[in-house]
Amino acid sequence: MPSEETRTATSAVMDGSAEPGTEPGTGSGTEPGTATGPRGGSLATRAWRTRLLVVGIVLTALNLRPAITSLGALLEEVRDGLGMSGSVAGLLTSVPPLCFAVFGVMAPRLARRFGPGAVVCAGMAAITAGLVLRPYTGNTAGFLAASALALMGIAVSNVLMPVIVKRWFPDRVGSMTGLYSMALALGTSAAAAATVPMTDALGGSWQSGLAVWAAPAAAAVLPWIPFVRARNAGAAESTPARDSGREGPDGLRITRSRTAWALAVFFGLQATAAYITMGWMAQIFRDAGVPADTAGLLLAVTMVMGVPLAFVIPRLATRLPRQGPIVVALGVCGLAGYAGLYWAPASGAWAWALLLGVSNCAFPLALTMVGMRARTGAGVAKLSAFAQSTGYLLSIPGPLLVGVLYQHSGGWGLPLALMAALMVPQVMVGILAGRNRTVEDEAAR
Repeated sequence: MPSEETRTATSAVMDGSAEPGTEPGTGSGTEPGTATGPRGGSLATRAWRTRLLVVGIVLTALNLRPAITSLGALLEEVRDGLGMSGSVAGLLTSVPPLCFAVFGVMAPRLARRFGPGAVVCAGMAAITAGLVLRPYTGNTAGFLAASALALMGIAVSNVLMPVIVKRWFPDRVGSMTGLYSMALALGTSAAAAATVPMTDALGGSWQSGLAVWAAPAAAAVLPWIPFVRARNAGAAESTPARDSGREGPDGLRITRSRTAWALAVFFGLQATAAYITMGWMAQIFRDAGVPADTAGLLLAVTMVMGVPLAFVIPRLATRLPRQGPIVVALGVCGLAGYAGLYWAPASGAWAWALLLGVSNCAFPLALTMVGMRARTGAGVAKLSAFAQSTGYLLSIPGPLLVGVLYQHSGGWGLPLALMAALMVPQVMVGILAGRNRTVEDEAAR
């Protein structure tokens, strides 16, 4: 019987997601039994392309959150500049999960048609364009539309990152998930910490402070270009097996899996907490009397906690048969952080930022479980699209509701109570999602 790595690698070549003549996930890219494949080029060339793929994954991950956290650091200035109410600002913080839900579900189909490398490349280009345009639209509607363009690019890349890792690195899912999760956390925290100082350095214009994040997004386009060309070159040589559904991409009824639903709800609740934190936590500290630059730094501390933990948690999760204990530990940290924000938001600010940073590492855990709860590349693609799209759809009301409660109650008591209450079901469904089973087995019953 062939190993799981062999089955996944073979399927990745057949469905066009890997370079012709390479074996995804080995790191060397060699064809079985040969030093060089007929179409794969030399070993050195394929090794170089593997390293380029890793660079592309890291640069992509670095750009998956600055569009959001840079806005959170300047939300008050953007509100004043565009004349937004608290409710409209809450709507603005709900746009990311809405776009992730709407556009993320398209990612597997686009990847089958054009190849995941081409889709991620286009996603990075969309992020670049959206970040360049949105500060200069001059009105709320234009700002939302340009934000949606950038978030569309983030959405498809969000979904395809676990797919790319599973297909090209099936024997290193934990390590590679940890690597791009760490890069994602680094980009998130860098945008939170640096946006206010860069805005001051650029003359105090919030437009410049937001637009500057288009530069790293543009750099992330470049590593994917060779993979776009490789996909186009191999398209004419693809066989009918590519669309035969050998891995069952269209036959797997993901909605029949209880684990898929548990993972989707877990993803939605952790996303709710994360986007409330990214959108509102700096404002919570500012309302408590913390200076704006310090509030941005506190948000950065929360985000930067994900840098080391996003590498450690996926590796730990892949070594455990069940991930429930990790879910519980993260949930306890979240509850402690919310309690601290309620009772002593300013005096204990650094402690609450650290605790909420640990709690927000439910995101890399969820991504790791996506890779663990499906056996095949096609299964991961469907599970990733379902869990992320459904989860982000569930998370849409949270940031908006926080904005409404904040405006009408005049304080943060009710919003924080809501955030703490949502942590309880997050832990419960996370325990269910962490059970040792796969969606293919459940959907086949």
